[in-house]
Amino acid sequence: MDVAAFRRCVGKCYVSPAFRDFESLRFQRLSLSSSLSPDPTGNRGLKFPGQSHERRLSFFRPIMATGESISSRSSDPAGETKQIINGKQKNIVWHDCSITKSDRQELINQKGCVIWITGLSGSGKSSLACALSRALHNRGKLSYVLDGDNVRHGLNSDLSFKAEDRAENIRRVGEVAKLFADAGIICIASLISPYRRERAACRALLPEGDFIEVFMDVPLHVCEARDPKGLYKRARAGKIKGFTGVDDPYEPPLNCEVCICFSAHIQLLFQSHT
Repeated sequence: MDVAAFRRCVGKCYVSPAFRDFESLRFQRLSLSSSLSPDPTGNRGLKFPGQSHERRLSFFRPIMATGESISSRSSDPAGETKQIINGKQKNIVWHDCSITKSDRQELINQKGCVIWITGLSGSGKSSLACALSRALHNRGKLSYVLDGDNVRHGLNSDLSFKAEDRAENIRRVGEVAKLFADAGIICIASLISPYRRERAACRALLPEGDFIEVFMDVPLHVCEARDPKGLYKRARAGKIKGFTGVDDPYEPPLNCEVCICFSAHIQLLFQSHT
C-alpha cells in the first residue's frame, strides 16, 4: 500500500468530525518515495523513484530523544545495525534471530511501517486512525492503532502530563511503534505529540520512508468548538494546566508526508515532500 492508496482509503471511509457539517471535500494527488507493500520481485531492498539501484536500509537508527544515545554499534553484512550499548545499559548485546523483518513481511505480504498522526486535541486524529485501520483490514492488511489516551491506561499509566513525562510518553510509543513495524505490521500512532523534537526522535528510529507523519491541520478555534471530551472547557477554567493549545504550545510539522488541512472551503490536501 502506497500513500496514494492511503489517500483513497481515507477518501472512501473517513471524514474528520471537524469537517462533518461541510460539503466540499477534495483530494489532491499525493505520492511518496516508498511503498507499504514488499517488492513483487522478491528483492528485499527498498526502491526509490528515479534511481536504478536499490538501497538496503537498516531498521535501527540513532536515538535522538535524549543525550544518552547509543555509543557503540556494529553492522552485519545484511546492513542491519546491532545495538551494543544504549544509554545507561552497559552490559547488553543485541541477540540476532534467524527470522528477519523481511521474512515476517514476506509471510504476511505487507511492509511494516509507522503512520504517525499528530494534531491538536479534537482535530480528529483518533477517528482517522480507526477509520484507516478499518480500511486496511478490509484490504487484507494487518494494522494496529496506538491511541494516545489508550496507551495511558496501561503502558504509560505511570506518566503525568508534565513536560518530561510527555516526552517519555512519546518515546515509549515510538519504541513500541518501531517494534510493530519490525514485525511487519502497519502501526498507526495517534497522539497530540506537540513537540517537533520528540516526533523527530520517533522518526529516527525507523528507516527512511517507513515513518509517515500525518498532520491534522485543524485550527484551534474549530477543535475548541468541537471539544468532544470537554477538555478545552476545563483548561479555560483553569482545571487543567499545561493543555496543548491553551497554555502549552503545539509545534506543527515543517516537513510532514501528509497534511490534512482545514480551510475556508474545507479541503483535504495531501502533500508530499521530497
